[in-house]
Amino acid sequence: MTTQTRNEATTTQATEILPSYVRGQWWRPDDPERAADVVDAATGEPLVRVSAEGLSTADVVRYGRDRGQKSLGELTIHERALIIKKLALHLNEHKDELYEVSFRTGATAKDHLIDTDGGIGTLFTFSSKARRELPNSRVIVDGNVEQLSADGSFLGEHIYTRLPGVAVQINAFNFPVWGMLEKFAPAFIAGVPSVVKPATPTAYVTEKCVRLMVDSGLLPDGAIQLISGSARDLLDHLDMRDHVAFTGSAATAQALRQHPNVLEGGVRFTAETDSLNAAIMGPDVTEDSPEFAAFIKSVVLEISAKAGQKCTAIRRVIVPDQMRQPVVEALRVRIAERGVVGDPRDKTTTVGALASPDQREEVVKAVRRLTDAGGTVRVGGPDALDSVPSEGAFFPVTVLEFDDARTPEVHSVEAFGPVTSVVGYSGSVDEAVELAALGAGSLVATVCTHDPETAGAFAAGIGSHHGRVLFLDRDDAKTSTGHGSPMPQLVHGGPGRAGGGEELGGVRGIKHYMQRTAVQGSPDLLTGVTGVWHWGARAQTVTRDDVENGTGTHPFRKSLAELRIGDQFRSDLRKVTLDDITEFAESTGDTFYAHTNEEAAAANPFFPRRVAHGYLLVSWAAGLFVEPAPGPVLANYGLENLRFITPVTYDDSFRVTLTAKRITPRVTDDYGEVAWDARLTNQDDEIVATYDVLTLVEKE
Repeated sequence: MTTQTRNEATTTQATEILPSYVRGQWWRPDDPERAADVVDAATGEPLVRVSAEGLSTADVVRYGRDRGQKSLGELTIHERALIIKKLALHLNEHKDELYEVSFRTGATAKDHLIDTDGGIGTLFTFSSKARRELPNSRVIVDGNVEQLSADGSFLGEHIYTRLPGVAVQINAFNFPVWGMLEKFAPAFIAGVPSVVKPATPTAYVTEKCVRLMVDSGLLPDGAIQLISGSARDLLDHLDMRDHVAFTGSAATAQALRQHPNVLEGGVRFTAETDSLNAAIMGPDVTEDSPEFAAFIKSVVLEISAKAGQKCTAIRRVIVPDQMRQPVVEALRVRIAERGVVGDPRDKTTTVGALASPDQREEVVKAVRRLTDAGGTVRVGGPDALDSVPSEGAFFPVTVLEFDDARTPEVHSVEAFGPVTSVVGYSGSVDEAVELAALGAGSLVATVCTHDPETAGAFAAGIGSHHGRVLFLDRDDAKTSTGHGSPMPQLVHGGPGRAGGGEELGGVRGIKHYMQRTAVQGSPDLLTGVTGVWHWGARAQTVTRDDVENGTGTHPFRKSLAELRIGDQFRSDLRKVTLDDITEFAESTGDTFYAHTNEEAAAANPFFPRRVAHGYLLVSWAAGLFVEPAPGPVLANYGLENLRFITPVTYDDSFRVTLTAKRITPRVTDDYGEVAWDARLTNQDDEIVATYDVLTLVEKE
């Protein structure tokens, strides 16, 4: 193959081929026979040619599996998450550079906030959630331990481990920054190297973003590769080790799903595709209600932001029949005031250009199909093209109205631009639900209502065929992040034609790039597998006598550098008296009859007679295990999983056994978190209570 390899790529000129970043280097083909020409969406000026002709995608995959897997595998989840935070800070410092190139896609300054700032914000969110919700390890424990034998010698649980291959990310043209970063972040934190394949019309923006990421020096070798241009044979080299996340057309997704390596080879495939999202006005909304204005504002925003080129844009406006004309008129007025189509660099512009001339032609064709099916253009449309700049790929904000709400094209033809269709329903929630369902699975719907019962009916009706439902009313209209914002904190996707997969939000998005495995074995072996101590596993036990005699060290006297999983303290027994129970009831005000009324307590099937408060036992347990002198333990910040199992009555005794269960060093602080397994047992060794004590402990 003929290639040109450079460690330092020169600045891309209009006549040059957009470079790829593969195998740790910037690369361009020498003189490709086929290359796509990309132009400025607003001016039509030639920008760059795109081709990956001659690139060995097999080598790209192999490099990711070898070098990327090795370098990412040397880091813990928290270490990878911290790199993501630093990367977000670096991109934030250089986001003006991304804004500048993004103008060429037709995006306005406000559109940059959605794509560039949204992508950077996604990195911050994933980093924060991973460090807060996941362990600082390479294995994630999922769920509780199940005891599979009577004596506790055989246990079972689930773990997540990273996939051993590459994460192939095929992205759409409408979000060249956010679309890439929302897939890259969870894959990176999971420990899986990414192979990014952007859409050609806006690939130069993704290339700029990847260049900034590489130049930061933060990324381990092989963590990211970029293919600028066609990669038609990429799936040929994937197998069960790999994951493909696709965003784009339903037709392309279906073609990829039919690849033998997906059908038979075990390649994981998730897709987010065409979506005929709806905004539904509840039957309780009138022209005079605050919800009406919020509804109109939301619809216009969603069809004008990014020139309507959003997979979450509102394509169907479903309103009560009597509200059709008021809604159409209100949309016309607001579009006339706010729908200023023009050069995205002009601060007065609110609607920029479509991503390419080809995309404009696709929108024109789609609108023609809708009008041929019976839609009446009420605002904009192809006949109003002379109202927008002739240079570039501009299209007027367009509203169509249909008399027949069940026209098939309304619910199947997506004009991927600033276009929406208004249809009516009789006022029955059931009918509105039926119309929404005709979209055959959507990413998101907005339901505008101020009636809780109506909201509940819509949730039950449309929840199963939407990835997200925004309920909009007067109370959240100002604080809502909006119909089109999935938010990285939330898992967001859509069934049916919307892809049948999920966007990669939240911790669950990280687990997309991991395998959940049931593991079974002895407490010792599962402790070794998970890095979390299991009851019955080996422990290094000390007692109060050992501490006082100097023959053992209390675990609370150990820093993280000294503390080990399984370090254990076993207290002496403490006897409970009736006076103890009575005094606790009087001092706390907890005079529940089980603690204060002998006859009523004895009549309760759970208690033998008056019993000690559970919280009394937990408080006393702290006194039994605590080491009072200042030392490595800085604070107790909570309890988890508290369960009371066997009641303790007066004249009973109990002790606590405290074991270092999970140790989580914080990568950015001089302390870490330790979860201690606390088990209270009575004089007969019966389990009284179990819980986890959470402490902050110095590293040194």
